[in-house]
Amino acid sequence: MKRQLPKNVRQIGNVSDSSKIYVEDYVDTFFNQLCDKAEQEMLGAFLVGEIVQEEEQDYIYVYGAIRMKELKMKGKDFIVEESVWKHACETCKEYFGNAEILGWFVAGGDTPKEANHNVNRIHQKYFPREKSIFITKSARDKEEKFYIYKYHNMMECNGHYIYYEKNVEMQNYMIATRKKVGFTPSEIIEDRVAKNFRTMIREREQKTEQKGHSRMVYALSTVLVLIAVVIGVTMINNYDKMRDVEKSFDQVAEKSTEEKEEEAVETMGENVLSQEEQAEDTLPQTDEGSPKLPEEETTTPETTDQTATDVPTETVKETYIVQKGDTLETICKAKYGDVLYIEEICKLNNLEDGNLILIGQKLLLP
Repeated sequence: MKRQLPKNVRQIGNVSDSSKIYVEDYVDTFFNQLCDKAEQEMLGAFLVGEIVQEEEQDYIYVYGAIRMKELKMKGKDFIVEESVWKHACETCKEYFGNAEILGWFVAGGDTPKEANHNVNRIHQKYFPREKSIFITKSARDKEEKFYIYKYHNMMECNGHYIYYEKNVEMQNYMIATRKKVGFTPSEIIEDRVAKNFRTMIREREQKTEQKGHSRMVYALSTVLVLIAVVIGVTMINNYDKMRDVEKSFDQVAEKSTEEKEEEAVETMGENVLSQEEQAEDTLPQTDEGSPKLPEEETTTPETTDQTATDVPTETVKETYIVQKGDTLETICKAKYGDVLYIEEICKLNNLEDGNLILIGQKLLLP
């Protein structure tokens, strides 16, 4: 059965190569989690997927990743032992059936910036097939590079795609290995659900906005055409009547202007009388009933020790920019150490749904 290109994708970099790489969102999340754990040691994973060729165009789909049981280092060279490879093959069969292992991934602070001779040697040993891939990601600056094995050499790719689809196999593997990697299945599911929900909302808003613009343009066009037709017919049939109509409009406009001016004058007069009445009411009355002017009071300046802190100042709320993978729960834990402030953050930002926050959104924090 011919594989359909993913519809919901996000482009990373400049994808202009003849071979296009598609990485499923669960796998990309798994890469980031390994990278977060690779500050002290190098971590690796084997890539599960398939390579499809259509009309001289290669499509490489990576929909699974299996963490290496052990990735040894000798100096700056990687060492992948046979036992590690066999363990990965068994795990792949358990969770992904007969899927192919078509490459490997390495994360760590000392990840090589380029695919060197050591990388080529390991790749040719375990992944000799053309179009197999190698991915590196630095734990320090999160920089990642993609390589495709072509003509017995590693060639760097300029970009790739992240795609979203139902991926039960990878989800089950991540849940089964959560203790080793250090995350919970609830965090995976919540992150994926929130991301899918945000994507769905954005698509609906875009469609609604496009429909609204189309209807508005159509309505305006129709009105303009009708106006042009009416004006043309009227001018052709009876030019004198048009002049009479124009004079009538001018008279109505002049009359409306005069009425507005008279109304403004009356309003100003009422305001002046009201202010005079209020001024008389505020003056104290004497025994004879006449207003008594207030006596001048002399004040002696007093020296006080009041500082600038006595002046009330406006409380400035702390702000936070939403990053990829953030939820209100993770933000609260990071800022306050618990989740007691989620409801208050929702009130401050008028959030009806606490799970609906967008990447780049600015949040007020209590």
